[in-house]
Amino acid sequence: MIDLHCHILPGIDDGASDLTESLALLQLAVADGITQMVATPHINPGYFDNTKTTIQQALILLRQALVQQNIPIEIAAAAEIRVTADLMPAFEQGQLPILGHWQGQQVLLLEFPHSHIPAGSDKLMKWLQQRGVMPMIAHPERNRDVQNDPKILAPLIRAGCLFQLTASSLLGDLGERHQECARLLLQQKLFTVMATDSHNLLRRPPKLAAAKAEVSRLTDEQYAQDLVQLHPQLITAALDFNRMPSLEPTS
Repeated sequence: MIDLHCHILPGIDDGASDLTESLALLQLAVADGITQMVATPHINPGYFDNTKTTIQQALILLRQALVQQNIPIEIAAAAEIRVTADLMPAFEQGQLPILGHWQGQQVLLLEFPHSHIPAGSDKLMKWLQQRGVMPMIAHPERNRDVQNDPKILAPLIRAGCLFQLTASSLLGDLGERHQECARLLLQQKLFTVMATDSHNLLRRPPKLAAAKAEVSRLTDEQYAQDLVQLHPQLITAALDFNRMPSLEPTS
């Protein structure tokens, strides 16, 4: 399985606090059957001011430790980008790491505030698509507006967005409302991928195998496989999970 959304890089957001915790999370992921992970630390100006350089530095550190500890998993890095007024200029300046590619377009993993979907979000998604970007919306089932009225996603669906389901939502670890919304959207086959969104050993540890079984039970085995293997593999096909990234400054 391939995990496209996790916070395993040490010490750069609210995920793994240090290298020891990063390695412990990766060992859990291996035991869960995950073979590749894309670390997606937060980019949220004023809260988590990560850049391509800070993310690459943390990735190099973790890759070196993986080799030393002989942990059989491959990692790459992108980011989970909060939808704010800074997003458009940051994109135009080439500051946002891409998650991969989908149907010839670059993929950005985007996060809305948990409380609501900002007005005009569908127009922002269309703006990105006009510039060769396919937006992937992280964990819509956790958004309060979506929980209150799932139909609020309709403009984003019409805009062609991809959607990522968080495994712990489906398993009920985040509460009943999250689980109910996840099941409803899942039965509509809204999601393109399912990921762990792992942060640490207590907060959403990797449980992708159990969630895959639940997807299969609620829908079908092929869709479950699509969410954790086929679609993530297509998206990340151009990512290099082994090469040490350059630390040259990026615009």
